[in-house]
Amino acid sequence: MKTAFLYHEDLKNYSFGQSHPFQGRRFSLFWEFFNKRLSSFRDKFEIINPEPVDDSLLKLVHTQEYIEIVRSASQGLYIPQILNYVSMDNLDPLTFQLPQGIEEAARLIVGATVLGAELVAEGKFGKAISIGGGLHHAKPDFGEGFCIYNDVAVAVKYLKEKFGFKKILVLDTDAHAGNGTKEIFYTDNEVLFIDIHQDPQTIYPGSGFIWEIGEDKGKGFTVNIPLPRKSSDLAYKAVFEKIIVPLAEEFRPQIIIRYGGSDPHYLDELTDLGLTLEGFKMIGDYVRKIAERICQGKVVDLITSGYNLKVLPSAWSALICGLLDLDINLNLEEEETPSPETGLEETEAIIEELENLLKKYWKYFAQLVR
Repeated sequence: MKTAFLYHEDLKNYSFGQSHPFQGRRFSLFWEFFNKRLSSFRDKFEIINPEPVDDSLLKLVHTQEYIEIVRSASQGLYIPQILNYVSMDNLDPLTFQLPQGIEEAARLIVGATVLGAELVAEGKFGKAISIGGGLHHAKPDFGEGFCIYNDVAVAVKYLKEKFGFKKILVLDTDAHAGNGTKEIFYTDNEVLFIDIHQDPQTIYPGSGFIWEIGEDKGKGFTVNIPLPRKSSDLAYKAVFEKIIVPLAEEFRPQIIIRYGGSDPHYLDELTDLGLTLEGFKMIGDYVRKIAERICQGKVVDLITSGYNLKVLPSAWSALICGLLDLDINLNLEEEETPSPETGLEETEAIIEELENLLKKYWKYFAQLVR
């Protein structure tokens, strides 16, 4: 079965300005790389052009007031109270305004993610990859962290409402904690939200600590895995083997939504983790194998982050190659890679702390003997 590959040239309009770290040219750079380096695998994909969503889908997560404000601001209307609705880092640093056209591009990203989820849920495709998806910092009434609308949350709500899904695994491998997605599903026991990210004491958004495990009936269904700076491939491998795989096997999701781009790479310019290209491929490989064992291979994979444009196309492609079990050499001529053991000892201590924290909520951890 082919994989749905959602891409649109208008993604370039999701850009915060030439002086901003999130520029829309990332998408065309990746697309050029993809068509050159993965051309021999094009028969494995069906390229689909998504369309922007309307307000009705956005309102599954976002308030009408917020939608109207960001739409108006993106159309050039001056909004004096704009910082009540978006953070400063969501504005063009030269104009201090929301970039024109970005709200429509954000709707396009939501449209791609929702369509990908729908195609997989309906069984038309086993997997869907959406370039541009994973805007995990956006909250119902506030945009931040380069995120306008939370496409992940909209897709999850859509799967629950239209298809009646009761078990959805959301796996966030972005270097930054997904504070928006976490907040939206913090009391939900039908969504297992696992977030592996850089220690929030050292990076935005300053949340995603190990003790943030959910509230009310959702307690135990939010799992934050904060990694020490420079954590490399073996630290991630340990987290998958000892935390993520056991949780997925016990939860038994009907579908997996994974998101995150290249910002855990050791050469990223905004973050300080230590993944190599092999590490990114490993993440995709784990997701594929978990899905094959548990949910008939159903995965929606969302890719957008990364702040070193020299690394980004290769790292995004490595995630895809792992997810689809494609054998291709993506090595770059770059600086000496970090030791794969960097951060492993500290990560093992975090894993042990998590195991103790989660044993009240998950049988697998309750039966562990240390």
